[in-house]
Amino acid sequence: MAALADSNVTTLLQLQALQEAVRSRGIELLAFTIARAEDIAGAINDAKTAGAAAFNVLASPLLYANRQVIIERAAALHLPAIYQWPETAEEGGLMGYGPRITQMFRQVARLAVKVLRGSKIADLPVEQPTKFELVINLQTAKVIGHEVPAGLVLRADKVIE
Repeated sequence: MAALADSNVTTLLQLQALQEAVRSRGIELLAFTIARAEDIAGAINDAKTAGAAAFNVLASPLLYANRQVIIERAAALHLPAIYQWPETAEEGGLMGYGPRITQMFRQVARLAVKVLRGSKIADLPVEQPTKFELVINLQTAKVIGHEVPAGLVLRADKVIE
């Protein structure tokens, strides 16, 4: 399995922790880091050439902003991919698991309102997302020739057929 990471956001320590976590499950993880949008397609090509059977697109503003490039390159290489945001699967990615990006923006807006009303930033609690969604795009699965296990489809919050 490969991970596509933004070197501007993801640290070496984070990648090492991720590699240890997947290794404990008997999976080899190849990490491909990029720093610029121009490097994305090449990193995905390199992952496929290195033998990756699937890849995980880690969260970053750069990778989110270029998600269509990633979705198209993954489809062209018939490479299954999972993304941080459920909306990405709705836009043509194979799978997305995490909080909805709209939920994250609402959370930021609520905090901004509190600050604008005079709350001190140091007094505001750290907020974590409370709802995570799994969206599976079976249309994309068909295009790339990948069969999604029925058990996983049954667990999905939304399935695009």
